[in-house]
Amino acid sequence: MQPTHDGLVARSLASVWHPCTQMKRHETQPPVAIARAQGPWLYGTDGKRYLDGISSWWVNLFGHSHPHIQAALVDQLGKLDHVMLAGFTHAPVVELSERLAALTGLGHAFYGSDGAAATEIALKMSAHYWRNTGRPAKSRFVGLAGGYHGETVGALAVTDIAIFREAYAPLVRLADTVPSPDARNAAPGETAQDVARRAAAALEIWLQEHHTTTAAFIVEPLVQCAAGMAMHDPDYLRLARALCSRYDVHLVVDEIAVGFGRTGTMFAHQQAGIQPDFICLSKGLTGGTLPLSAVLTTDVVYAAFYDDDVTRGFLHSHSYTGNPLACRAALATLELFEQLDALNANKALAQRIDAACAPLAQHPRVRHARSLGMIWAWDVDTTLPDFSRRYHQHAMARGLVLRPIGKTLYAMPPYMLDDEAVQCLASGALAALNATLQEEN
Repeated sequence: MQPTHDGLVARSLASVWHPCTQMKRHETQPPVAIARAQGPWLYGTDGKRYLDGISSWWVNLFGHSHPHIQAALVDQLGKLDHVMLAGFTHAPVVELSERLAALTGLGHAFYGSDGAAATEIALKMSAHYWRNTGRPAKSRFVGLAGGYHGETVGALAVTDIAIFREAYAPLVRLADTVPSPDARNAAPGETAQDVARRAAAALEIWLQEHHTTTAAFIVEPLVQCAAGMAMHDPDYLRLARALCSRYDVHLVVDEIAVGFGRTGTMFAHQQAGIQPDFICLSKGLTGGTLPLSAVLTTDVVYAAFYDDDVTRGFLHSHSYTGNPLACRAALATLELFEQLDALNANKALAQRIDAACAPLAQHPRVRHARSLGMIWAWDVDTTLPDFSRRYHQHAMARGLVLRPIGKTLYAMPPYMLDDEAVQCLASGALAALNATLQEEN
């Protein structure tokens, strides 16, 4: 017998500490109990249906319960569910590592469980590389203002969003920040490329002074998602790559949210034609089915750890490193990119969504309407301090999952919306905005 919706919600509130949530708010806005999901739709235990307009925190690519990924998982479960990766290996992790190397031009994949873990792996590898090569003073990091790279203690060091790290400041070794190339910072007459070059000039000034103690510069390429979908010109990445090479500082690209086709190319940094020293991957890696992250790097970095001395090795692990089921889900996801010609298909889908969302982009209270690949964002001019919470409620009432970041409304849907789903997204987003703005009075 299936539990009732209200009963399951009550049990959840009594036993589950929900993520990134002030639990007291659930007194007036309880969580929604979901029974199943199919394609872009979530189905509640109360029978209601919701369009997953943010891909369940940006992880779902080809829709929920995709039969190709499901079949791969069932097949793998019948062969090998898990084996520790220290001293052992297996076909899914080898094949996935080879596929990711071919896609990125990097290699030596090291696996974690989530995005924050990938960030920490990359930072530790970078600092340890400099230690192994006789330059231990290079142990600091620099990132962008408004950058987000995870919420574990190590990742918080390079996350410049106060609400996530202020409470833990005594635990965090804070990195430095340089100005963001956010195109919304353009002065009158400036282009996005002008902003990018101005921000790169600031990075150069910083590196001139601090490169001898700096291990790496970490950046979310093209879109700083948690900063309100702050988008920048690819020229910034080209200039940053040149500066990092000139000043002997690693370039870490955090593709956790923007990788796997989200910005229009397989990886966002490829639009700048650059090669990073490290790439962090997660979220869409398994198509939104199982937790998995990966960090890939260069032969030069890998070689610095290859030694008879155990202490020069990268002594980092977690129990489920390179889990076969998660790796098999990732392989199936990569297969779907080829089978569906997903990157080209997304171009056509994005055009349909652009057209449907035109009334929202033209709304008199919307500022900086923007899109890139399969990401859309609209800044809302509102006096409501709790705009995000109110908007989310109105969207849910219309069968649509959208969660603004501050006063930035955004959509990051799965890559497989039909006409009904596109219309639900566009009309529901606009209706929810109008309903929310009516509450200003």
